[in-house]
Amino acid sequence: MSSRALTLWGGRLLTILTIAGIGVTLLPYFWMLSSSLKTSSEVFELPVRWLPREPQWSNYPAALSRGAFGVYFFNSAVVALAVMAGNLLVCSLAGYGLAKFRFPYRELSFRAILSTLMLPLEIVLVPTFLVVRGLGLVNSYGGLIIPLAVDAFGIFLMRQYIKDLPDSLIEAARLDGCSERGIFWRIILPNCKPALGALALLTFRDNWDQFLWPLIVASKDTLKTFPLGLAQMEGIDSAAYHEIMAIAVIAMIPTAIIFLFFQRAFVRGIALSGLKE
Repeated sequence: MSSRALTLWGGRLLTILTIAGIGVTLLPYFWMLSSSLKTSSEVFELPVRWLPREPQWSNYPAALSRGAFGVYFFNSAVVALAVMAGNLLVCSLAGYGLAKFRFPYRELSFRAILSTLMLPLEIVLVPTFLVVRGLGLVNSYGGLIIPLAVDAFGIFLMRQYIKDLPDSLIEAARLDGCSERGIFWRIILPNCKPALGALALLTFRDNWDQFLWPLIVASKDTLKTFPLGLAQMEGIDSAAYHEIMAIAVIAMIPTAIIFLFFQRAFVRGIALSGLKE
């Protein structure tokens, strides 16, 4: 077989494997959507019925009526957007400083920040909660937002992207009399839109469905986020999985919409930032 034929069949095989991988990835989401339109008895029917016999659109209003999901979704939106804004500002500032300024122990500081990526939330959960309690932020939006308002990965992402920006842009702005604050707002941020888009999407996704930290710091029903409401719903009626799937489908919509709007910036930001030192 010629090399051209091998290349052709290799490309076809790669296409088939890619399509199969996409199908496997999307299969749980399809099952979730399908289950949200089934009756309670159909959800666990064997063999699996992928399409409901008759779509039960009433599952959605019935599920929303089981709790204060309007409040829960509002709380999740406030927390996710506030944390996203905090990460965009603080991580871009930190990334700019680590990429373009020279100061003692700069590399040591950067490596110390990176080392925190190896620490999962569960390890720092107790000390973080003690700090939040000492500040009187338990059962408040501040307690939900402030501990998550900056992330080591965000600093890493922004530092790697800003590091590749030409120093001549910054030097030219300084020669024109632009202040450091002006350079950051007028030069750095406008040239970091792909990285900022990627960071915004990742941060919003991670905090929109954050479960563990809100579970620890928010005991008032008026401050619960939608994952807590979903878990509470399962505890109240563990058999209503068709309605639980309905809530999950609704909760997935904001992240899907944001990804559709920012997917180009997300892909470009990740690709251009790279993982190089």
